[in-house]
Amino acid sequence: MLSFEKTKIKDVYVITPKVFGDDRGYFMETFSEKDFESEGLNYKFVQDNQSSSKKGVLRGLHFQKSHPQAKLVRVLKGEVYDVAVDLRKDSKTYGEYVGVLLSAENKKQLLVPRGFAHGFLVVSDSAEFAYKCDEFYHPEDEGGIRFDDPAINIAWPKIDSEFVLSEKDKLHPTLKESKIVFDLKGER
Repeated sequence: MLSFEKTKIKDVYVITPKVFGDDRGYFMETFSEKDFESEGLNYKFVQDNQSSSKKGVLRGLHFQKSHPQAKLVRVLKGEVYDVAVDLRKDSKTYGEYVGVLLSAENKKQLLVPRGFAHGFLVVSDSAEFAYKCDEFYHPEDEGGIRFDDPAINIAWPKIDSEFVLSEKDKLHPTLKESKIVFDLKGER
């Protein structure tokens, strides 16, 4: 059974599984279509991804321009600060973000709906990160905004090392420069 916690931004949820543990270890469901549907969340996930990163790696803030993806993200090992930035047209929270610490220990997940930029910072020595997507990856459709955009003002955790970004992530424009707005009318 999954527990769904609303966040300050509509449609973004922190999801916590019920964990059954004993001296052998633990068991949990990480996704249940039935639980999602009971919350009015109808997603058909079509792709699972996994990454491994060292401390200080910051991936993001990413989105797909013409093929927006919803993501259900979680940490298998380590700890990350995970961020979803609202880019939906006419949203009262456009340009605002939700940030959550996800870890192998707390087993929390973040549901990032379509129309959001997504990114995370590894705050432990290393982390393994997994996510489900409801749209396939289209490399030609990639977009991004700066992780340190002052207009969004994400309060990234302080760590004892420099942030490590890909060359591509270093070149993303600000939200204002990108002018990205998702109009999701007619979407599922």
